[in-house]
Amino acid sequence: MKPKALRRSVLNATPPLIYAFLVVLQRTIRWTEVNAGTARSLWQSQERLIIAFWHGRMLLAPFFYRGRGLKVLISNHADGELIHRVMRRFGFGSVRGSTRKRGTRAFREMVRSWREGYDIVITPDGPRGPRYVVQPGIVELARCTQAPILPVSYSTRHRWTSPSWDGLLVPRPFTQGVFVWGHPLRVDPQASPHERERMRRLLEDRLRRLTEEADHYFLPIGVD
Repeated sequence: MKPKALRRSVLNATPPLIYAFLVVLQRTIRWTEVNAGTARSLWQSQERLIIAFWHGRMLLAPFFYRGRGLKVLISNHADGELIHRVMRRFGFGSVRGSTRKRGTRAFREMVRSWREGYDIVITPDGPRGPRYVVQPGIVELARCTQAPILPVSYSTRHRWTSPSWDGLLVPRPFTQGVFVWGHPLRVDPQASPHERERMRRLLEDRLRRLTEEADHYFLPIGVD
């Protein structure tokens, strides 16, 4: 088999296997949700959201979505097509590209998808990092659409961490897990560059705090 045909075969066969693995894995975990009412109230109000979580916390995030429909911003890098196909198994759409530059095709498509009634999911430190550093595109998208940014993170008591740049968290089976929802951030449509940068730092701080809270959730009190 030629290399190109082999890559195509692997790409076709891998997404259903990954999806099946994730479904089985998450069912073995005993989950707790913190501050879930915030997300539920926004979805019940039918307000369209921008959902933000770190690139390394994406693996099981799809299972906790309760909205009407979403599209995920996925990079054009080699692994993007694989993620895109896995997301389709969850029933989610995708936008291919990056928010790093306002006015790009991906940015315009996200605005259009939001207007059509979709929530938008962005991993703001992706697609290549630095880890836990929010890129400014998500704030610009929130300013243009007036959609609230809803930060979220999760962790598990027992887990593996990938050596990749994003430190992808892989839960161990039959453990305990927690999803921690943050409070929404709204960006004024008239926000100055200084205010947008302040909001970028605020989102970064909230996501880091949520992740730290999730990672320490199962530690005994007084242990760090």
